[in-house]
Amino acid sequence: MVWWQGRDVVSAETCSIESLPTAARITASDKLGLYLHIPFCSAICNYCNFNRILFNESLKESYLTAIELEVRKMADGSSVDSVHFGGGTPSLLLPEEVGRLVAACRDSFNLASGTEISLEANPESLTIERLTGYRQAGITRLSIGVQSFLNEELARLDRSHTASDAERVFRTARREGFDNLSLDLMMWLPGQTLVEWQTSVDAALALAPDHVSLYLLELYSSAPLQAQMARQAWSRVPDDDAADMYLDAMERFEGAGYHQYEISNVARPGKRSQHNLKYWTDGAWIGFGCGAHSTRGNLRWHNVSSVDDYVVKAQNGVEVRADQRMRSVEECGSDALIMGLRLVDGVDLDIVETRYEIDVRGQYGSALRPFLDVGVLVEENRRLRLTRQGMLVANEIMSVFV
Repeated sequence: MVWWQGRDVVSAETCSIESLPTAARITASDKLGLYLHIPFCSAICNYCNFNRILFNESLKESYLTAIELEVRKMADGSSVDSVHFGGGTPSLLLPEEVGRLVAACRDSFNLASGTEISLEANPESLTIERLTGYRQAGITRLSIGVQSFLNEELARLDRSHTASDAERVFRTARREGFDNLSLDLMMWLPGQTLVEWQTSVDAALALAPDHVSLYLLELYSSAPLQAQMARQAWSRVPDDDAADMYLDAMERFEGAGYHQYEISNVARPGKRSQHNLKYWTDGAWIGFGCGAHSTRGNLRWHNVSSVDDYVVKAQNGVEVRADQRMRSVEECGSDALIMGLRLVDGVDLDIVETRYEIDVRGQYGSALRPFLDVGVLVEENRRLRLTRQGMLVANEIMSVFV
């Protein structure tokens, strides 16, 4: 079994935007998503490979000044319909600090009516005062990193909260008026059984969140959890059992009225993550902060990863981008196909073929045929999509387009 766990950006020969077909140019008038990276964490989880550092009060103030400068420097009044605070742990910021960055976004871009303004949060940092303050600062959606509703699993992941903390914070957020709450859950944890996974899924369902992200634990070779697993003789169930965890969870959520709309995400009607949809629907977004990635039309860039380097460069008016390049039309088309296949609805072939002037069937048909024949991939009504079984081998299928 091959699980889809993300995709590295594939290098391609650069080209000038003038050399691309007109249909391939995604103009700046499209609604943007804005991503603000907050790298601070109160503790470093033993499995995490994100760009993060331990919380430092003095560095935080310098960083906020730097990211605000970057936002205002990029100001062009473009229409925006999603703002996402990711990390790290954005809920370590005070409400007034979050409000300061939301205000910078409003001043610099045209935030459309109903813009989703989302903040990733950990249960241990969400006090009632912060929840009230975040609402006043303009946050409309919280994404709460619960990961598990079993204390033993949380301890193995070095998480700082308990299951009861997560449940209490969720209910408090509801009382404070948040009507768009998402939970993160992780499966295939060390020592986790199908029954234990079902316990977390059922606990999440009992809270009735609006959205749930269900992630497979991805273990990196350098992750401290690897060494802990060896010392404690922890193991993970076989691949086929992990597949059963995934399939069982999707059936449970569907039975409770949720709709799976992406490989790892389910939502109630009208509660899909508007920001993440930018990534999966060939959209445009600008990332601010250390290590943040951006894609706008054919241009792709990312910022320096080091917090210290980022702060110094931003505060001295020096370019914070570490790299930028123009994607070729072929790479744009490949990215659109790969990311679009993550969606349950799949890819609209007419749109992709018109935008990027490619013949998907002619170019990839023979390589896709085995997947179509066994039913893990379906083409119907000019849409190409994965079946749920196909989502278990998504990496293998998507490699056709690399």
